[in-house]
Parts: sequence; structure tokens; C-alpha cells
Amino acid sequence: MKMKWTSAPYLVWMTVFIAVPLLMIAVFAFTTNDNTFTIRNIQDVGQYANIFLRSIWLSVIATAICLVVSYPVAFILSRMEKHKQATMLMVVMLPMWMNFLLRTYAWMTLLGNNGVINYLLGLVGLGPYKLINTSGAVVLGMVYNYLPFMILPLYSVMVKIDKSVIEAANDLGCNSLSTIFRVVVPLSLPGITSGITMVFVPAISTFIISRMLGGGSNLLIGDLIEMQFLGNSYNPHLGAAISLVLMVIILVIMTVMNQFSPDDQVLI
Repeated sequence: MKMKWTSAPYLVWMTVFIAVPLLMIAVFAFTTNDNTFTIRNIQDVGQYANIFLRSIWLSVIATAICLVVSYPVAFILSRMEKHKQATMLMVVMLPMWMNFLLRTYAWMTLLGNNGVINYLLGLVGLGPYKLINTSGAVVLGMVYNYLPFMILPLYSVMVKIDKSVIEAANDLGCNSLSTIFRVVVPLSLPGITSGITMVFVPAISTFIISRMLGGGSNLLIGDLIEMQFLGNSYNPHLGAAISLVLMVIILVIMTVMNQFSPDDQVLI
């Protein structure tokens, strides 16, 4: 009985802020302005297939870059001495102390046609290049903002891998590359899947980054949803349908990803 009472606040929180909003999205997605049932809203989502594909593609690229960059960083952090790990983790988290909007706005200054990067390139006789309002700028913004979300799960798993396991692999004839791919990578799979989830989900639904760094030519799903609720083309029913389809896509992708994550991973 005591356990039921202690869990009551969490149940209320989940009901009010998770279950009820999801139910409202489902109701709006399958109704019209006069509250009649319809599947037209879901059918209309098909006309935005190119935006869905662009969002998925850019999110996959950003997630892959985050994984490639974060993996060696997390491994190096996990092998450091304990007192150095705390300092380096603080350095990794330091950008997160700044407002998300300000961090993204800073990249507008750096990538602008008359920005810092083009100015530096001009000093050596290069450019100016169109860096802002491109797909590359959107991916760069995603990578910069979500990189810590990849590093931390990887680090939390790698730090539990006993150094003696790596030493044993070396003693048995594995070189550094073999040790990474045959020992460290299998043991760090839970961190990889967690990191991919924590980066991919916010990346595919972002709208601030695509608006500020991508311009109007790089519309993503998040921008499309915002337009249905706050833009001139106000249509909350279509916006709810797009949100519902996006949730289904994310659930499918995450379900597939979870198949590659061992349930009973033992970190020796």
C-alpha cells in the first residue's frame, strides 16, 4: 500500500503531461473542426513526404557524425584518471550551460556571408562561401548542440569496462584496432544505442536549428508542425496528424535500434 502512495505523484504526472497530451493529439489527428471523425488529415500528411525524408536523412547524418566524433572522445575520457574525468566532463557539458537559442545564434554569426569563418578564409584568399542557409549548416547545428548527448551515454558505459579486460586482449595478441572493435565496441553497445536515441529523436524534430541555420529552403518536420499551430496556415488537426506520424516513425526506428542492443550486457 505504501508503494502505491509513493508512486502516485509519478502516475499523476505521467497522466497529465504524457497520456492526456498524446490522447489530445490522437483526437485532433482524426477529427475535423466540427469534431467529426476523418482520416483525411492522415492522408494529407503524404504530401509532405519530401520533408519527412529530408528530416530523417539530415538527422541520420548528424547522428552518425556525433557517433564518430564522440566515440574516441568518450573512450579517452573513460581511460583518464578519476580526478581528470570530472574536469573533462565539465568541459563537455559547459556549452549546455548556455541557452540553446544563443548557441545556435552564435553559429549564424560564424557562418554568415560576412561572418567570422568567411572573414578568416578571405585572409588567405579563399571564399566567400555560402555556409549559412544550407543543409550542411543545419547538420552542423545539430552536431554541435546534441554532441554531449552522445558523449555522456558512451562514457557512462565505457567507464565500467575494466582496464584488465583491455590488457588481457592485448596480451592475447590483439592490436589497438582489434581491441577496439572486438572488445570495446561489443561492450559499449548499450551506450551506442542510447546515444543514438538521445541524438536522433531531438534532431529529427528540431525546428529552431533548421529555421536559423537552414533558411526557408531547408524546411524540416519541426518547422512544418510549428506552421500548423502558430503560422499563417493554421491547421491544428493537420499539425496533430503530422505529429502522430512522426511519433510512429520514431517508435519504429527506435524499435529497430533496440534489436541491436543486448538486454543482458555484462560489463566485466
